[in-house]
Amino acid sequence: MAFWNDRHTRGVLYQVAALGGVILVGGILVSNTMDNLARQNIATGFRFLTREAGFGISEHLVDYSPADTYLRALYVGLLNTLRIALSGIALATLLGIVVGFARLSSNWLVARLASVYVEVTRNVPVLLHLFFWYAVVTQAFPSPGAALEPITGFFLSNRGVAISWPGLGVPTLDGFNFRGGAVLSPELSALLIGIAIYTSGFIAETVRGGILSVPKGQLEAARSMGLTGWQVLRFVTMPLALRAIVPGTTNQYLNLAKNSALAVAIGYPDFVSVANTTINQTGQAIEGVAMIMAAYLTLSLLISAFMNWYNRHVALIGERS
Repeated sequence: MAFWNDRHTRGVLYQVAALGGVILVGGILVSNTMDNLARQNIATGFRFLTREAGFGISEHLVDYSPADTYLRALYVGLLNTLRIALSGIALATLLGIVVGFARLSSNWLVARLASVYVEVTRNVPVLLHLFFWYAVVTQAFPSPGAALEPITGFFLSNRGVAISWPGLGVPTLDGFNFRGGAVLSPELSALLIGIAIYTSGFIAETVRGGILSVPKGQLEAARSMGLTGWQVLRFVTMPLALRAIVPGTTNQYLNLAKNSALAVAIGYPDFVSVANTTINQTGQAIEGVAMIMAAYLTLSLLISAFMNWYNRHVALIGERS
């Protein structure tokens, strides 16, 4: 039993035993699942993806009709999810940077307002954000005929947001809706505003913390060299602050991408919504949930990979090795 007295050998044996237990339990679960599905005459596999979907999708970035396959429908839902995730990340980043700098403002009123914004957005559940903004868009905004136009070519109404967009022309009122331009439905508008504002509160604190982490000696040295405030910010503050900002911001991007799954709560046809409809019609619950998990896992890994690359890109020379 000399081998048993070796700590490394025991550790390996324990890990092998644990892995064997996991495989055994997994095999039992898979076997029971397959038996239950067989008893209920539910087919397994992904062959159902080639069948006609038979349901419409209110918003789609590519051509789609109910006569298309389930695979096409899921593709449309995936594009809608990517649309929200990428647009939300861009808007949340912009708002977060602005509010983060406002929190550090020497103006008392600006700093206090930014602080209130951060506390309110971060401490209200994201689902309530969505409900609130959906109610604002559909009930507080006027009808298209009396749409608000804060700036030229930008209309706010209870039918959503209509803006001028290159290649799409200028939005004009046509009956009870707008024609031309980029028109965002009430569901898309509320979802984008809600998750962007919610996430921007966390990004703002990450930005503020990153800037405060820059040693004061570095800033004083830069000023002593005659650099202007903008030059200090560009060449000293931000390069040093990004080392602390990027990792925390990455986490918020991942949270935003996953929070986009709440779109189903206000009727936006994202990947989860389309997959749920597919599951209800086909009974392929295991396959449907597996596809949802795979889609969000892939999206999260891609975001992480890009942000890790960017983090290495902005790191100081000595930190890249």
